[in-house]
Formats: sequence, structure tokens, C-alpha cells
Amino acid sequence: MTDLDQRITSVLRERAEGETDTHRLLRESRALGRRRQVRRRVAAGTALALVGVVGFAGVTGTDVGGLSGRLPWAAATPDVAAPLPPRADGVPGAAQRPDLVGTDTTVLHLGVDTRKARYLGWAVYGSAQVESIRMSVGGGRPVLIEVSRSAQEVDELLLNGLPAEQAAIPVTFDGAVRQFRNGAGGLVKGWQPVPGLYARASMLGDADRGTLAKAVDALRWGEARRCDAPLRLGVLPQGARLSACSVDATAFPRGLHVELTLYRAPSATMWVRLQYGSQIAVDRADSNRTVGGRPAYLYPDGTKLDLLGIPKAHLTADFGWPLPRNHGHEGQSAFTEADATTVLAGAQVATDLTDPETWK
Repeated sequence: MTDLDQRITSVLRERAEGETDTHRLLRESRALGRRRQVRRRVAAGTALALVGVVGFAGVTGTDVGGLSGRLPWAAATPDVAAPLPPRADGVPGAAQRPDLVGTDTTVLHLGVDTRKARYLGWAVYGSAQVESIRMSVGGGRPVLIEVSRSAQEVDELLLNGLPAEQAAIPVTFDGAVRQFRNGAGGLVKGWQPVPGLYARASMLGDADRGTLAKAVDALRWGEARRCDAPLRLGVLPQGARLSACSVDATAFPRGLHVELTLYRAPSATMWVRLQYGSQIAVDRADSNRTVGGRPAYLYPDGTKLDLLGIPKAHLTADFGWPLPRNHGHEGQSAFTEADATTVLAGAQVATDLTDPETWK
């Protein structure tokens, strides 16, 4: 998935409450030759086309964009401590309070027994009120878990990794495991872990039912963990809220990608990204801005600010529209460089991105 893909995905997902011309965005994006993943949702009485990618795409991941194998850190190292989102102290898990699932973008209301499975990534999408965890069992194919208080939200999510026209896989929440042949095929299971909560587990390719069962068994519904680790935002621009959080730890500890999405009505979106790679070259030296007393770099188009000085990592605030400037969006409300400066000045990055103990 390209950077343009990610930005259009976030716009369509997070601006469901605004007046976004989704049909025009999709038409323009197809003209650019990009593949989209779209899900349907009814908002304010109108059917809107949304992108429902509840997965994790970043420069460090082994995602559908085919980056695996091309980056030097694109494979996980199994003999080191696995990534682990820190506990959210004092917050009940989904088993105790299913009504809280998806309501706080900084919190996952479920976890994984790391003796049975390894975290590959996690996410919370506030607009859709969906939480997700991606994991592996015994080094097998990844399993994606998606959870919501709404059966419709889970059922309408397109299956990540399949072409959009093949990714609508109907879900019956009866606990049965079903095989599908769309795309490369795979397995899907829908069930209710507790009353009032709906979950889907899916695997792509030559999937093994035993692996899927072990992944579901590894879920822990009685705990809560923080999504916004190892990056937290201390200060938000006036009127803004955190609308999405995702972490891709597929390549951990040699690679890590964190994305926090900010939204401000009616249509402003900012993507704050922390990208760590053990083989990232020395930081750029040509700063042209100062953020909180630290050097920063504003890109020539004026819509992306990079905070410098973080070893082996890039911390950026991207507040630009995802389509070229000649597509009639000039009148849209948007975040500004001053907003991005505020966000990056208050950002808190873990002291050691390769040590989950410092993410707390």
C-alpha cells in the first residue's frame, strides 16, 4: 500500500461524519491506478462509500503492497522479546464492559496471551468503533481479529488483503469456521465472545483451521491495553480529536510503524507517523524549522513536517490533502503548519523503540 493509498484510506474512513465527496475521491484514485478497499456504511441516513482497511500498512510491514523482501528489516526476529502493548491500568476489558469497545481510540479492550501467540499489530478506529489485533501462532500465517459492538460494522468490513471487488465475505456469528475462495482464498470465523460484542477472525491463503482455532484461544477478553504506544500525543490542536490509532510490529524489533490520525470537523485530517528502522540512515541535517526547541524540516509542498533527531526513526505530521492540488479541494478546512508544530512539540516517543518495557 502506497502513501497515497494510506492517506485516501484515512480520509474516507475518518471523514464519514463530514461532507466528503467520496465518489469523486474514488473516481480520481482509480484514475491514478491505485487499488482501493471499500466498505459500505450508512451515515446520517445516506449510504457512503468508506474504506475499511482494518489492517496495518507501513514501510516496515509485510503488507499487500509487496514491500516484504525489499526492505532490509522486513522480517521479524523470533529470538528477541516480542512487541507488547502496555496494560491500560484501571480500564476493564471487553468481557466486563463490552459497551466500551471502540469508544476510546487509545485503548484496546482485549489482548493476546503471548505464551500462545505473537502480536504483529493492533489498531482502534473510532469512527467505525472497531478494534483489531493481528497475530501469528507458531510462525504461521497471520490471523486478523476484528471486534465491534455492531454486527453490521464487522460484516461490512472488506477482508484486508483481497481485491476490493472480491473482499466482501459474509459473516455469520455462529462460531463456525468457513472457507472462502475469493482471491487466494482463506478461512473466516464470526462469533460473539460475550453478549453485545461481535468478532471476526480471518486468515488468507492456504490457511490451517488449527492455527485459526489457536489464535482465537489466545485472545484475552478480560484485559485492556494501550493502543497509542510507543508514541503518545500530549497536545492536540483546538477542536481536534484522535480518531484512529494503529501499530504495525510485523518486523519488530528491526522495524516499527505507528500511525495516529487526528480529525477536526468538518473535514480536516492529520496523520502523525513514527517510522523506525534499524538500518535507517543518519537523520537529515538540512532543518528549516524549529519545533519545541528541536530542529525540524518542512517539506517543499508545505504539508508535511518532520521532527528531527530521533535515532533510526522519522516522526512526521502529514496534514496535506491526499490528492493533487488541482482537484478542487482548496476550499476544504484543513490543519496548518502551526497545528502540526503543536502536535509534534507535545509528542512523547518511548526512550527505546526496541524495548516494549519503555513504552509504558
